[in-house]
Amino acid sequence: MTRPPSSYLVCASQRSGSTLLVESLRATGIAGEPEEYFQYIPETGRSPQPRDWFASVHDETILKLLAPRVSGTPDSRTSEQWRDDLLREGRTPNGVWGGKLMWNQTPLLLARAAALPNPSGTDLRSAIRDVVGEVTFIWVRRSDIVKQAVSMWRAVQTQVWRDDGNDGLDDSAQYHAGGIAYLAEMLRGQDDSWEAWFSSEGIEPIEVSFEELTASPQITTASILERLGLDPSLSPPPPLKRQSNSRSAEWVRQFHADVVEGLHV
Repeated sequence: MTRPPSSYLVCASQRSGSTLLVESLRATGIAGEPEEYFQYIPETGRSPQPRDWFASVHDETILKLLAPRVSGTPDSRTSEQWRDDLLREGRTPNGVWGGKLMWNQTPLLLARAAALPNPSGTDLRSAIRDVVGEVTFIWVRRSDIVKQAVSMWRAVQTQVWRDDGNDGLDDSAQYHAGGIAYLAEMLRGQDDSWEAWFSSEGIEPIEVSFEELTASPQITTASILERLGLDPSLSPPPPLKRQSNSRSAEWVRQFHADVVEGLHV
């Protein structure tokens, strides 16, 4: 039996359940330190801010619900320094490296890889190899794109992306059919792009659905550990709580009603 690569990359779109998976893998202590190493904006050194997600939107009824941009410090690291940092930070003592990549983050990865000495190619597969080497691909996806978009709309407004005990922080989020529709289209495009890329590259990723992951997180994580050649008995209890609630469900129902009535853009 061929030994799996000692590195893995969780490929996903936002609010697909990927954070639950990577935090579960991290909690084992043997499956790398999988962060979103490719999510920041070099010009600010920060993760995307609320209005960055809607950079092409001019609807003021959406934009007024989003916090204004704040300045940051540009990332001055060379591509070699950046690569060395993420390889060091993402590896556990047993040599396993883990990371997470969203499709909208691939331009950063491509740009950083292109600036490395002697890049092996200009395509995404080459960029991944040049930065982290051979990896096992894990693809997390969510079947209900509207629920996913509602979750992201709330997270973008509140800038609360995981449950860390700050209950009630997202009470300020407001429903907006246009904002949700925009994100649904973006998320669907990301999933379609991953599907097309895996097919074109002849890659058969380990597939994980949001539904199975959230229903049985410990069992699902154990299965991933086994596929990675790691001890499945170390799969931990869920380290995060689900953030969806009755308010999310009501927004989903409202959005579907608005679609029927033709109210969203």
